[in-house]
Amino acid sequence: MSSTDKVFAGSIPKLYDEHLVPMIFAVYADDIARRVAALSPSALLEIAAGTGAVTRAVAAVLPCGIRYVATDLNEPMLAIAAQRQADDDRITWRQADGMALPFADAEFDVVCCQFGAMFFPDRVKAYGEVKRVLKPGGTFVFNVWDRIEDNVLTQEATIALGTMFPDDPPRFMIRTPHGYYDRDVIRSDLERAGFRDIAIETRSEISHAPSAESVATALCQGTPLRNEIEARDASKLQAATNIVADAIRTRHGSGPVEGKIQAVVIEAR
Repeated sequence: MSSTDKVFAGSIPKLYDEHLVPMIFAVYADDIARRVAALSPSALLEIAAGTGAVTRAVAAVLPCGIRYVATDLNEPMLAIAAQRQADDDRITWRQADGMALPFADAEFDVVCCQFGAMFFPDRVKAYGEVKRVLKPGGTFVFNVWDRIEDNVLTQEATIALGTMFPDDPPRFMIRTPHGYYDRDVIRSDLERAGFRDIAIETRSEISHAPSAESVATALCQGTPLRNEIEARDASKLQAATNIVADAIRTRHGSGPVEGKIQAVVIEAR
């Protein structure tokens, strides 16, 4: 993983929340919320909360009186999450590194994490931290993106950018968001961290965006893919976005856009 792959700063958090969350994250946030609600936690920790897609979904289905701590490595992401969330005395926002969680042993009934595990430099260590802060019998609920070939719009964007930078195509999407999907590897990492009861499910959905331009802005400017584009030529960010928009428009038309997305959802105890 590149050092810039987990940097969500500048204008990225705002564009991420406006374009990417409704396009690909919201539907999986609702799925995580259903799974968490079924576990009836009294103390819940969220890792890699981002701009709060899961936080909002979970808060809407959990009762009063719970303790909910939502964390992220990037303060700018949490700032937007807190702004988007209505006042809720159940929720505490806290900057935290998933590799070194600042919580006591056996503090939470449930830990959840949406599309964050791919960004952990050492996943076994991160899972060990989750295991440590879970109460005995507690559950870790998380998801990761499946391979890029099963995520249509992201793959099409990656191919389009390769035509702009043929000698050094941006690989962020393949390398990180869609680089950790092997079910056997995920299971092995969890077992090495001390989890024993592990359920893994593949979940396909359909992403929706209002236009090809929205898709291109989401992916090229609302994710760390932007950092890769600008590292090659900062003056070409808008041109790169336009190339992706043209490719999406050619495949999906000039109106609203739909595309298959697929994730791997895990519950571990």
